[in-house]
Amino acid sequence: MKSISKILGIAVVLLSLYSCGGKAKDGATEVKTEAAKDDGHGHDEEKEGTIASLTTEQMKAVGITLGHIEDKNLTATIKANGALRVPNNNKANVTSLYGGVIKSLNVQLGDFVRKGQVVATIENPQFIQLQEEYLTMDSRITLGQQELQRQKELNQGNAGALKNLQAATADLNALLSRRASLQKQIQLMGINPNSISSGNLKSALLVVSPIQGVVTNEFAKIGSYVDVSSPVVEIVDNSLLHVDLQVFEKDLPYMKVGQQVNFTITNNPQVVYTAKVFNIGSSFENDSKSVAVHCSVIGNKAGLIDGMNITGMVSVDNVLSPTVPNTAIVEADGKFYIFVHTEKEPDAEHGEEAHEHKPGEKHDHNAEHKETESKMNFEKIEVAKGVSEMGYTAITSVVALAKDVKIVTKGAFFINAKLSNTGGHEH
Repeated sequence: MKSISKILGIAVVLLSLYSCGGKAKDGATEVKTEAAKDDGHGHDEEKEGTIASLTTEQMKAVGITLGHIEDKNLTATIKANGALRVPNNNKANVTSLYGGVIKSLNVQLGDFVRKGQVVATIENPQFIQLQEEYLTMDSRITLGQQELQRQKELNQGNAGALKNLQAATADLNALLSRRASLQKQIQLMGINPNSISSGNLKSALLVVSPIQGVVTNEFAKIGSYVDVSSPVVEIVDNSLLHVDLQVFEKDLPYMKVGQQVNFTITNNPQVVYTAKVFNIGSSFENDSKSVAVHCSVIGNKAGLIDGMNITGMVSVDNVLSPTVPNTAIVEADGKFYIFVHTEKEPDAEHGEEAHEHKPGEKHDHNAEHKETESKMNFEKIEVAKGVSEMGYTAITSVVALAKDVKIVTKGAFFINAKLSNTGGHEH
């Protein structure tokens, strides 16, 4: 009997332990299941936000710039290479009409000079001799006039020979001609003949610029001898730059006077300049089988210098399409987007943290208003890309956009990265 009682007691203990273990296991299973439900990897994947908010400091730090959608002709165009040229009547070699030694140079390379400005001074003893002869010419002419008058009186009294009268007349005329010649020479030297006196003889001549422009070359130096065939400096007036495009024969029928040309400098394609066709050549240039098309530069001319190589796009038809800079377009998941300035606010669940107040904390509306003023919101808009030329791309927006809407023209990549980083779930 005692043995049976012991066996029954052990069986009751085992049943109790089994029951408790099952409940613990079920409880653990339930806890694990709830934890799995709360795990971030078990929820539905959230969609990425479409509106990003940046402060002015953030925009300045990453170099974000704003602009507008521009209408450009990128489809019906002719591409041609060329160079910037200044017409010869806007270039000048500054020379002296008289030979001499350079005494001073008043300009340097790159200096802007006005028309009539003194470029250099030269010296020559011959200048003094011409002024001296001019001063003595008046007394010689006076003597010649007196001799002529005496011969006339002798001839009237039949006391003088006619030959002497004729010789006196010829001598006076020669003196008058010589004085007129000296007067012109002195004027060409830049000296006023009426200002010449025995105590005011000038040994140096002023060499002045015949046009206004920039000094592009210097040929002389102090102490060197120059003459009429030796220029002192070269001056170019870049304000009258024009573009010489080399257009091939097959494209020549499409060229017309008045067409607009957009061109960029070969070494700086980021800046686009504008020109207009004013003349089309009538002969081929050397052996290239191309014709020179001359265009006048209009608008901005900053940074343009004679001789620069350019790449031009000539508009054939007036077919305009909305375009944006290439840097304004970002690609994500095989689609293309631009960022448009908007007044919409981003959702709190997509990167904007909700502002919680602790018990007793006051809400500062002024601080929040200042923070809002220093921010700009940008909406991600899908577009379809078209042809790309001259750093611009034609686009077609999937939604209607206002004509004067502001877009991000540079730094769109950083805004897209901000959206990508805040669109997912944070653990």
